Amino acid sequence: MKKILYYDCFAGISGDMLLAAMIDVGVPEDYLREELKKLSLKGYELQVSKVVTHGISSTRVQVALSEDKNKKAFQLNQTLRHGQVAADKHSFRSFTEIRDMIARSTLSEYVKTLSISIFERLAIAEGKIHNRPVDEVHFHEVGAVDSIVDIVGTAICIDYFKPDRIIASPVEVGSCMVSCMHGTYPVPAPATAELLQHIPITLGKVPFEANTPTSTAILAKVVDEFQKLISFTPIKVSYGAGSRDSAIPNVLRIIIGKSNGENHDFFQHEQAMIIECNIDDMNPELYEHVVNRLFEAGA
Repeated sequence: MKKILYYDCFAGISGDMLLAAMIDVGVPEDYLREELKKLSLKGYELQVSKVVTHGISSTRVQVALSEDKNKKAFQLNQTLRHGQVAADKHSFRSFTEIRDMIARSTLSEYVKTLSISIFERLAIAEGKIHNRPVDEVHFHEVGAVDSIVDIVGTAICIDYFKPDRIIASPVEVGSCMVSCMHGTYPVPAPATAELLQHIPITLGKVPFEANTPTSTAILAKVVDEFQKLISFTPIKVSYGAGSRDSAIPNVLRIIIGKSNGENHDFFQHEQAMIIECNIDDMNPELYEHVVNRLFEAGA
């Protein structure tokens, strides 16, 4: 039997929702904290709590920044509000710095490799959007702390479970306009849209940005298959709560399951469109011509 890890992203996904759901489904909170300490990343506190969202008991994770970083976050928000680009070079961390921090840590080789590869995907997407080489991509320090905890924390959780296969549903991206450092954009934001290529999505279920570049980079790297129709036996169901509220529960559902492996090793699921029509009172001699034209058109 194979262990399946399934992400049900019906209300979207963010890094903190992913970590929360992983804790809710069985990763010991103390284990995650101890592993994250191996990064030697300072200036934050991992806050874990139980909440009820639309009647669903869920786990919530928040990365609380130190007073100094909270001040920088406020200054950045003020900068964004006035449409300017932040000029404090010390408020950014480069991809190279983050990669080296992870590589120097005492985390397992699996966690290091997975974390760096996820950050590299994120840096490639940001670099393409802003026309910069990957090694010159910088993340704002406040956002970088969140991203480091979310990405490395997710890698730690996956290493803890050691699933044979990770599957995800189509990803809800939401609907609204979001303010970024370079302007206001419709969701998905440019970097998120870049990372969402080849990932099935849904739009408009919630009136806000429902997934982030960080969570999308994680999905793009770790998910083996995106499918709405799947076949496995659920063993445990858990929920990670987001910070927004909407008409539907703002939670990420994670299901741990088992499978005999046949469906996922040898078969690929695809969707097909069937167009039907009725032909009344047509000369049968014309059928062959019509059929040939349809095949030429791609039927």
